[in-house]
This record gives sequence, C-alpha cells and structure tokens, in this order.
Amino acid sequence: MTQLFHMDKHYQHQILELLKSEVAPAMGCTEPIAVALAAAKATELLDCKPTHITIRVSRNILKNAMGVGIPGTGMRGIPIAAAMGAFGGNSEKKLEVLADATEEEVEAAKTFVKGQNVTVEQKETSEMLYIECLCQKGEQTATAIIKKEHTSFFELKVNGEVISIHAGDEADDHNPSDDDKMPPLTIKRILKFTISADIEELEFLKEAVEMNLAVSKEGLTHSYGLQVGKKVMENVEKGILSPGLINYAQSKTCAASDARMAGCTLPVMTTTGSGNQGITAMLPIVAVAERLMKSEEKMIRALALSNLVTIHIKSKLGKLSALCGAMVAGTGASAGITYLMGGNCKQIEAAIQNMAGGLTGMICDGAKLGCSLKISAAVNQAIQLALLAIDDVCIGDTDGIIDHDVEKTIANVAEIGSQGMVETDKMILEKMICK
Repeated sequence: MTQLFHMDKHYQHQILELLKSEVAPAMGCTEPIAVALAAAKATELLDCKPTHITIRVSRNILKNAMGVGIPGTGMRGIPIAAAMGAFGGNSEKKLEVLADATEEEVEAAKTFVKGQNVTVEQKETSEMLYIECLCQKGEQTATAIIKKEHTSFFELKVNGEVISIHAGDEADDHNPSDDDKMPPLTIKRILKFTISADIEELEFLKEAVEMNLAVSKEGLTHSYGLQVGKKVMENVEKGILSPGLINYAQSKTCAASDARMAGCTLPVMTTTGSGNQGITAMLPIVAVAERLMKSEEKMIRALALSNLVTIHIKSKLGKLSALCGAMVAGTGASAGITYLMGGNCKQIEAAIQNMAGGLTGMICDGAKLGCSLKISAAVNQAIQLALLAIDDVCIGDTDGIIDHDVEKTIANVAEIGSQGMVETDKMILEKMICK
C-alpha cells in the first residue's frame, strides 16, 4: 500500500479536524440529550426556572427520543429530558449537558413532569433534526432552536425578539462534501489519511476507547436493558456459546449499548452525533485487536478508518434517517477490522460492499433498549464480512443496489435511506405513537 502514503498536508489536517469534530463525548442518548440542551439554553436565557416548557420537534427527533432512558432519572422520553435540561442542565457542556445534575435537581425535574408542565408537539418541517424549546414564566419567554446538528443553536429568542441566529451553527465548517471547505471524502482518501497521519495526532481516539470500554464494563457487570451483551458473555461462560471472536466482540459492544440506552450515567464517545454509532464503530475493533494481538498503533489507525467511513456514509445519508445507524457504523467497523487484519484498499472496499449487500434496509424505529439487538447483528456481520473480504470475496455489482464503484454503492444506500424510505419513516412513527 505504499502508493497510498502521499497526501496533501492541508487536506490531511482538514480530515483530522473533521474526525475530531465528529467524535465527541455525550451522556445519554443524543436525541433526548439535545432536547435537554435546548431546554438548558432557553432556561439560561429566561434567567429563571420556567413554569411551563413547550417542545416542538421533527419527526425523527420524536422517534428517537420517545423510548430511551434519561441518565439518573429512571424515566424515559422527551418531557423528562426537557425538564432535566431546565432544572439541572448546563448548555456549555453540550452533549454532557446533564453531567453535573444533582439529586435535588432530578427530583425537581420529576415533579415538574408529573405536574404536566411539559408539552410536546411534532413540528412539520423538512429538517430531520429540529428541536424548538419555549420556556415560560408568567409573561416572560425564551426560545432556543437546534437544527441540523445536535449542538447547533440555529436561533435564540427572548420575549419573542431574536437575539441570535445561526449561533453555534458550526456544522457547515466540517461538511465533508463541501468543495469550498475541503475535497470530498472517498474510501481511498480515508485510507490514505489512516496510513499517513502521525500517530500522535490520533491519540485522542484512545480516550474514546477508554470511555466506551467503561460503559461496556458497566453493562457486563450490571443488568441493564435487555442484557444482550451480558447474556452472550454468560452463555459463553456456561459453554452454550463458543468463546470465539464474534461472541467476544458482540458481548463487549452490546453491553455498552444496553447500559447507555437504559440510562447509565457514564458518558460515551459518539460518532456523528450518536453514541450507539460510536460504540459500534469502535468496540468491535478493540475486541478484534485484543484477540488477534494487534499493536496499539494498528488499532488506533483502524479506529480512525472506522470512524471516518461512518462519517463519510452519514454525511450522505444524514444525521437521522429511516435506516439504522448501527448498519452504518457496522460498515465502518468492518472496514476497520479488514485493515486491522492486513487488508489492502481493494479488500477494505470489498468489506463495505459486502455490508451494503447484507445489512441495508435495517430500519430505525427509534432509540430504545432494543437497539442492542440491532448492534448485535451489525457486529456479527462486520466481522464475518471482513473475513470474506480478506479472502477476496466481494459481492458483485449484479446484486441489487451494489455498484462496481464503492462510492456509488454508498450513494445508493444513502439515497434509499434519505429519499426512498421517507414514507417508511412516517409509518414507523405512526406505529410507535399509536401503541
């Protein structure tokens, strides 16, 4: 792969900054936590605790925030997320907005919700990621609107007067497909970066590993959610399942999701605004590196590759869609695992093609305890299909949506998820609301 070692230093720096911006810590599921962030900001603008909160969100935020546990509360959903943001949030901490909430603030938030002081409405908008929080006390009001990115404040208002617009909207600075900012990413360019970047510049990914491993350990130790990861480990110990690579990776990865989706208060390192994507893009690689005794440097480079492939696909698909993010992050993990096992560019592309042929179509029916089941499938396929790729087995372009060019395959997957499944997305939400 020596021909891949040449890369413009400025472009290399742009990719590194993109990677750093899209791999960020969060406490709790990012959609309800973004609601908490909006509520915290609106409360700070109000300069007092509200007596009523109105939350208006896009369809995809509603879908992804309905059924997930809010850290430290033992409760689920948007009302408690908003109340926690108002009574215990700090907007400066972004997706760790609730990190410093006290027991007294948790109880105040619960009381606020029980008093039916939070109204939640669906906003008719073309934006997939949209959160509008209106905090009121008497005649005083404050509004915070988040759009496009989980931490991007699009508009701030006090008593109906706009005081800031596009505040904190930094997403466009890191748009990987904006030619004015940086050349578009491709799998070949991502691999060039992975190989040529100074390892010291990628050291921050070790923090990501440590953070997500801590959540994994929590899920393996305690009975969170569906206990998918913990039960795999227990059945291996009983001799029912084999102690092989896939089961080891599944237990480590799914346990982190089990804990996170059930409201564990430990932070996770996200990828493209999703904790489950961060978990899925990283922990299978950690597991494979450990079992195959790969060097730390090789593992770190594989993590960079996995995250960047995930970022690349999500930049085309969108932050939220009808397609499950575990499929996307699993694709990144498969590419990273292929690299970890010595795969070349052609084999890494083959892993991505194989994943597109296997897992495309897995629906996202909201953030919830059952996400770990989908992550289990993604981890299984990520490893199996990487092994196929290493043996030069690649799905052909005569199969379904697969194109001979991996970039066109990625574009096909993104188009299906962002455009072709719009009605599917609406139906999913209808089924969730009507239960």
